[in-house]
Amino acid sequence: MKKIISCLLALLGLNTACGQQPYTDMNVDEFDNLIAQPDVQLLDVRSQAEYDEGHIAGSRLADVKLDGFIEKASAMLDTSRTVAVYCRSGRRSASAAKQLAAHGYKVVNLQGGILAWQSQGMPVTTEDTNTLCDVFTTPGGKRIELYPLMHASLRLVIDGRVLYIDPVSKLGNRTLDYSTMPKADLLLVTHEHGDHLDKAALATLSSEGTQLITNQRCADQLGYGQVMHNGDETDVNGLHIEAVPAYNTTEGHTQFHPKGRDNGFVLTIDGLRIYIAGDTEDIPEMAALKDIDVALLPCNQPYTMTVDQLLHAARMFKPRVVYPYHYSKTDISQLPTLLQGDGIEVRLRAWE
Repeated sequence: MKKIISCLLALLGLNTACGQQPYTDMNVDEFDNLIAQPDVQLLDVRSQAEYDEGHIAGSRLADVKLDGFIEKASAMLDTSRTVAVYCRSGRRSASAAKQLAAHGYKVVNLQGGILAWQSQGMPVTTEDTNTLCDVFTTPGGKRIELYPLMHASLRLVIDGRVLYIDPVSKLGNRTLDYSTMPKADLLLVTHEHGDHLDKAALATLSSEGTQLITNQRCADQLGYGQVMHNGDETDVNGLHIEAVPAYNTTEGHTQFHPKGRDNGFVLTIDGLRIYIAGDTEDIPEMAALKDIDVALLPCNQPYTMTVDQLLHAARMFKPRVVYPYHYSKTDISQLPTLLQGDGIEVRLRAWE
């Protein structure tokens, strides 16, 4: 009798007794209800060509047949949140589900894949939703969407208003088409390096009424913009902005980001505080940061921090959530485990 009950639990995805698979299968209706939940991560494991032909809205892409599938998937997924996977017919996604489950993910697989989905009249889209947002809610109930774009570029949508930080359209072989994105209400630029300041991207994102806040060097190069120095504060339509130091301290690296020139920013929206560090090492001023809910911390020496420096930085001011960004080829995969004991959630996203 115990064995029968155990098997029934396994079929419901509650354990893996009786040799059951380490993930849960769901039919189209069940899957549709699941992915409507805000904390569920939707993953398409087909090829880029198949994804471009049509995919379920909100899905990210990681081709299970390509080398490095787990590495790519892990860069965009949280182990603490359910992953819903699908492919064309359900076979490839079953393989992906097994691999993800073996790496600690709770996984649900769409039975019959996108073919079953479409056969029941469910919608697909050709819009590229591979860059998705994380959603935060302020103490007063306002919605904040955080979109990782590329390297150090990100978009925040704050109660309907659109903010970009360091928008750059091309780095190496990667490009972003800002003409397809919403215009900016506010632009923030931390400093003048080419992976942070892109005149063409700023022009594309600007419309009448768009404001730009930056440091003196960028304003001089652009010929416009409100200048903030380290320690300055300002308010823009209910958004409180603090310019904080961002600089190198390691001997031989200080010429990259000298003290006093560049900015990081702390944004306070209805009681929620977001720290965008810019290009910096684990400087002592970080110890003065208070009540940070979300922190974006760079991790690529010699220009910013090593993994150990990022750990030290996070432990200095203990944000609720950390996004490592600006990491280039640095291996950041162990950061979630290394900071777990500190009560800091690390979210790995596909910035690079």
